[in-house]
Amino acid sequence: MSEQLTLPAEARDRAGKGASRALRREGRVPAVIYGDKKQALSVHVEEKLLNKMLQTGHFMNTVVMIDAGGKTHRTLPKDVQFHPVTSRPIHVDFLRIGEHSTVTVAIPVRFDNEEASPGLKRGGVLNVVQHDIELVCDASHIPDEIHVDLTGLDIGDSIHISQVTLPKGAKPAIDDRDFTVATLVAPSAMKSEETEAAEAGEVPTVGEEDTDAGEGEASSESEGGEEA
Repeated sequence: MSEQLTLPAEARDRAGKGASRALRREGRVPAVIYGDKKQALSVHVEEKLLNKMLQTGHFMNTVVMIDAGGKTHRTLPKDVQFHPVTSRPIHVDFLRIGEHSTVTVAIPVRFDNEEASPGLKRGGVLNVVQHDIELVCDASHIPDEIHVDLTGLDIGDSIHISQVTLPKGAKPAIDDRDFTVATLVAPSAMKSEETEAAEAGEVPTVGEEDTDAGEGEASSESEGGEEA
């Protein structure tokens, strides 16, 4: 389960682009806390500390306790905007949640036991369709990763969400179909050999088609001449 993070914040007295730019020059990042049927709260957080949390790789599916003005807000990050040139964070949206709220989060997929896959041993390529899977789960039990077992997977096989063991209490956000998580496909060299073999055995050459057509025409002409 993702560890809970704590992020100190200060209330923003002024709004607008000018005020936001001034905060960024001071190493702060504007943010807003909203949701849970309460008034939105404009705050700003320390950029260095925010970057440290972003580098964990699971910031977006981690509960963040924001301490602002002596009051703690339980939140889930919903959006981080980055500068298009410098890639620095320039704004963050946090959603207020209850301790046991049901939340929808995108959880990264991890593939295990590659050495136990016959298809991978033969040179097959794992085609990952879903790098992240959206889960509906309890806010206090958000998993870090979803583990997918590749044991026994051969070339041509597929793994669907129904075959994946999900964390207790979690379910896929997409529940109207058994979607594909990954497939194991043949390597390019093997595909080329199969294609060449199929073409050689099934597709006639242009010369053969012309010869057959010519023989048919000649035969018709000959028969027509005899009747005349």
